[in-house]
Amino acid sequence: MRPSFSLGIEEEYQTVDPVTRDLRSHIQTEMLAQGKLRLQERVKAEMHTSVVEVGTGICRNIEEAREDIYDLRREMIKLAREHGLELVAGATHPFADWRTQDIYPDPRYHQVVKDLQLVARANLIFGLHVHVGIEDREAAIRIMNSMRYFLPHIMALATNSPFWLGLNTGYKGYRAKVFENFPRTGIPDAFSSYSEFENYVSLLVRTNCIDNAKKIWWDIRPHPFFNTVEVRACDIPLRAEETVAIAALIQAVAAYLYKLHAANQDFRQYTRSLIAENKFRAVRYGLDGKLIDFGKQEEIPLRDLIEEILVLIDPVVDELESRKAIDGIRTILKTGTGADRQLKVFEESKGDLKAVVDYMAKETAEGL
Repeated sequence: MRPSFSLGIEEEYQTVDPVTRDLRSHIQTEMLAQGKLRLQERVKAEMHTSVVEVGTGICRNIEEAREDIYDLRREMIKLAREHGLELVAGATHPFADWRTQDIYPDPRYHQVVKDLQLVARANLIFGLHVHVGIEDREAAIRIMNSMRYFLPHIMALATNSPFWLGLNTGYKGYRAKVFENFPRTGIPDAFSSYSEFENYVSLLVRTNCIDNAKKIWWDIRPHPFFNTVEVRACDIPLRAEETVAIAALIQAVAAYLYKLHAANQDFRQYTRSLIAENKFRAVRYGLDGKLIDFGKQEEIPLRDLIEEILVLIDPVVDELESRKAIDGIRTILKTGTGADRQLKVFEESKGDLKAVVDYMAKETAEGL
């Protein structure tokens, strides 16, 4: 049976003090309680008290997802301002120090901190997660295996974390480097079947490594409770329209790969170690880098590879009704990623990180 290719999008936002421009906990305010009244299950706390997460409903297509995520951003910006805060979409805060951040008072998060200690406390990062509905679990594993190859390309388009602890890191997507300190992160291995994946999970549960499969935090995973493949690799982009474009690209790549599988063809599988080389290049250089074309065994400018992917997926775009959203990928290639634009403001303001935060807050509300 053909998958639904439904979409669910989750974004993690920063709550920022409008005066100091530093991260500020939303927990002393009624922001979250108010958010739950207005948005129900679509808003929730995250591990640090200056992080708030929203999630769309199950959307049949990208236009539904666009409406939902725009609505969520609008509501969260309004809520934040009502409680004396600014909402910022950036995958790291330019100068906040994780050592001064509080952990949200929830047994689940306290357990993570107990297990992972400093690594958990230092994980002050903000991501974008995209779920694509693939109901058949065997198909989900096959698509996950093939989709691993495309993750670095997609990550490069989403890079939005050049700063950490007040320093220009030299990376476009530093969030990935922070997150790799967690166990069970990064590019997963390929699995021969869904039962092989299940055996892996049950071994970890049986030996007290994890209590459930949600503690597998790979860049892509079959979601343990929903019939989706979840791409977790991306920085949260500055603008909602960029989120929509990247979600549409993820959906279209999944649909393209499914078509191959349905025709008994396959995208060539590459090892995790090779894909990890491209991931490093993607988060280090963003759109200005080169990735390895493993077929040709040579470096190719990332922008050229993105154009190739857009040609590959073109036959499925109209079926998915996502042409307008996919056009947003070319906009990102033109305007640069959030990281590129943050760095431009940093340069123009002669290194003023507060000016960067102000720019990020303005961009978070852009187009809404």
